[in-house]
Amino acid sequence: MNDFGLYFEIGFKHIADWGALDHILFVMALTIRYQFSDWRKLLILVTAFTIGHSITLALSVFNLVQYSVKWIEFLIPVTIVITAISNVFVKKFVFKSRFPLIYFLALFFGLVHGLGFSSYLKSLLGSGTNVVWPLLAFNVGLEVGQLLIVTIILLISFIFVAILKCNRREYLLAISAGIFALALQMAIDRFVPLLN
Repeated sequence: MNDFGLYFEIGFKHIADWGALDHILFVMALTIRYQFSDWRKLLILVTAFTIGHSITLALSVFNLVQYSVKWIEFLIPVTIVITAISNVFVKKFVFKSRFPLIYFLALFFGLVHGLGFSSYLKSLLGSGTNVVWPLLAFNVGLEVGQLLIVTIILLISFIFVAILKCNRREYLLAISAGIFALALQMAIDRFVPLLN
């Protein structure tokens, strides 16, 4: 397998794997408010997250940004908690605002997640390795994995809301509550080591 294929697969598996539950929960918290009919809004949202994490992924891999891995690992579930809480304020599912707050949250929180992705990628790259090609392949793999997760979430939401006729707001609140609880536990677990 060539280097592009190898790093593409690593990027894909990094996000589309239960070991990356924090990133899956974040994508779920972002997208659970949408249905297939909202695909334009969802496309902008996912693009905002992609821009955010691509920026810091590149900056970190090129050693232009220094950070504490432990703090980033703590901040990732904090971004999930905040995003899950933001879902509580969705009362109607008519997304008329051109630039809703969730877009900016996705962009800003994407910056945090990009640093998390980069710590993993940097651990795989050896010193002196040309990082441009692996960085591109890894990022493309992340995007394909992310789109797979979004599609699965939309399918599950379609089943519950359109076929099983669950109340859309109650469905959103129930899923967001579960995401909140898991992310809060992750944040607590990752905060304790910061105190030592």
